[in-house]
Amino acid sequence: MERFLRLSGRVAVMPAANIDTDVIMPKAFLKGIDRSGLAIGLFHDLRFDENGAARDDFILNRNDMADTRFLLVGPNFGCGSSREHAVWGMLQYGIRGIIGSSYGAIFADNAANNGLLLLSLPPEQVAALMAELDDRVGEMTVDLEAQRIEAGGYAGEFDIDPATRRALMLGLDRIGETLTHAEQIRAFEKAYLGRKPWLMGADSNEP
Repeated sequence: MERFLRLSGRVAVMPAANIDTDVIMPKAFLKGIDRSGLAIGLFHDLRFDENGAARDDFILNRNDMADTRFLLVGPNFGCGSSREHAVWGMLQYGIRGIIGSSYGAIFADNAANNGLLLLSLPPEQVAALMAELDDRVGEMTVDLEAQRIEAGGYAGEFDIDPATRRALMLGLDRIGETLTHAEQIRAFEKAYLGRKPWLMGADSNEP
């Protein structure tokens, strides 16, 4: 996973409530056997019409939004069915962080497992951030080390789960996090097998 320390970039406002994973990543893009090619699927039916032409009225299709790194979203973002492809598509597109008031529980777990930052702010803070952005776009800086966010004239701090923050700052997924304890795991394994050698096929009278 790519480390997240301090990042500045374009932010797009998507204020609608209950944007679900079927909208984020339509089912047509769940057929692949790997994670590749999902950037085109992100918000596909909002980005493109039935003929495949880009919809001019969708915010991510604007000429000044090519390098969007953050989404500022409405409540209950990522609700609906469980599909990790929604998070993979976000990251492949270049989205590194989402700021909102609440998220679908499974989407939040998938984000944490794959290095996509989700910030949960009180609704009034989300509203204040949105008010600072002209025409639903702007620049945002998220400092994960200082736990501080800035956009326009807004500057404020945020809370985040310490374990999630540490994993993002070190660029560790769940396997990587586990491997930081490799020495302790090997020591436990050696001691355990020493007490129960029959597990490795060694002769033992122990039941």
